[in-house]
Amino acid sequence: MPSVDPARPPRGPIDINAGEDGELDPEEQMPRAPVESRGPDLLPVVELARRLREGSLEAPALLEAYIRRIEEINPKINALVADRFTAARAEAEVAHRRLRAAAPGEVLPPLLGVPVTIKEFAGVEGMPHTAGLYPQRAAVAAADGTVTARMRAAGAIILGVSNVPEGGLWMETYNKIWGRTNNPWDLRRSPGGSSGGEGALVASGCSPLGIGSDVGGSIRIPAAFCGTFGHKPSGRLVPNTGHHPGGHGKMSPYLCVGPLGRSVADLDLCLRVIAGPDGKDEACTRSYSGGYADVPIEGMRVLALETNGSTRVCPELRAAVREAAEALEARGAVRVEVPLPRMREALLIWSAMLNEAATERYDRVLGGGAPISLPLELLKLAVGRSDHTFAGLALTVFDVWGSKLPMNFTRLVAEGRALQAEIEEAIGPRGVLLHPPYSRPAPYHRDSWRTPLDAACTAIFNVLELPVTVVPMGLSKKRLPLAVQVVGARGADAVTLAAAAALEDTFGGWVRAEP
Repeated sequence: MPSVDPARPPRGPIDINAGEDGELDPEEQMPRAPVESRGPDLLPVVELARRLREGSLEAPALLEAYIRRIEEINPKINALVADRFTAARAEAEVAHRRLRAAAPGEVLPPLLGVPVTIKEFAGVEGMPHTAGLYPQRAAVAAADGTVTARMRAAGAIILGVSNVPEGGLWMETYNKIWGRTNNPWDLRRSPGGSSGGEGALVASGCSPLGIGSDVGGSIRIPAAFCGTFGHKPSGRLVPNTGHHPGGHGKMSPYLCVGPLGRSVADLDLCLRVIAGPDGKDEACTRSYSGGYADVPIEGMRVLALETNGSTRVCPELRAAVREAAEALEARGAVRVEVPLPRMREALLIWSAMLNEAATERYDRVLGGGAPISLPLELLKLAVGRSDHTFAGLALTVFDVWGSKLPMNFTRLVAEGRALQAEIEEAIGPRGVLLHPPYSRPAPYHRDSWRTPLDAACTAIFNVLELPVTVVPMGLSKKRLPLAVQVVGARGADAVTLAAAAALEDTFGGWVRAEP
């Protein structure tokens, strides 16, 4: 793969509405400045870590820059719901002393002194751990989850925890404890969910790196709506220990904790920190050693799937998939055309496979382990007295009552296994499938209820346990982020990151949103 030079001014975000000759209108381009000229609030994590080690940046000053940015922007986006600035300042001083005392060539933790944020689900000791559930509004994490502990051990400084939907049950980041999170590109729009707080923080420059989680698109939809990179790891790669709501037992391979960031290199660095068995999550058996830069694009099989056959994908996102395929092909990738008719049932397959793996129904999730009375809560909702959101209750109705419908779950699970095999055979171990992350760019708040089934674009890959990287592809006509999913075979996370890096080099990658 041709090397990606981060100092080279990129082509800039693509405008899918450019002229027929493919040339961009100069007024629509938003080229990034070379890395050397960017301030610390615009640098990728790999560059922040390098400058901290060499001494051109100091951890306390870097932390203060992000705290100032949060204090400026968070009142508009409501993404960071609880901070730990006092503790973070003390940790930054410790990191600074360690960095200054390091001997030449000494191996230091890879994220030493780098500020990060973490989704409220992941478990940060002493911080809220409510899952957005009002009955659990006083819950505090007694210990770090595995991923949080690994981030700390790598030297990261946690700024705070980010907002989530109630119980993670819907793609709108809103709950009765913390309120609603806004998309920094347009405050009237959704940042997606359930890692919507992380998407908004990374997109707006309030955090250089975020930890999210994904069981149906909860990393990828926020990344796509907000214009960041995001990676849903292969199933069984990152442990879910400490995550709440739970993703344990048979559900663990489908619920994936992963990063949202500013560059592919940042995703890779974070994945190397958090991946691998922890001896607690029995489903986590895979490991990751990186190496995406060594994966060649030349000869890579590329299957471009503009729609699953049932979701109506807007022309701009379909064009983004085509543009991505053409960009990889220009670097030597080989286009393949393979029909995948089972994708038409993507959402039904996802629902059936989750149903097979579920250890508790949504009514118990909302009740914090004990079932709620749905008729009572719906009545209370109608008069404005329920502790639960409309989304949480609506999805619970669908889950509890829908599971009793006469669906052939056995057939759908078998179809899912067959689809998994078809995709892996089509792309091979070193190929990728390109697919839209949703039917359209970020919708207005509550407007996602018009297209409630369109999360099929992302959800299917959870139950197939395939790794997926979301890549920013510039802005739509309405100046909202566009993105594409890069999907690989199980365990081929380095392959999706390699293809994503090539697309980052071509299309420019992350651009900070200014709410």
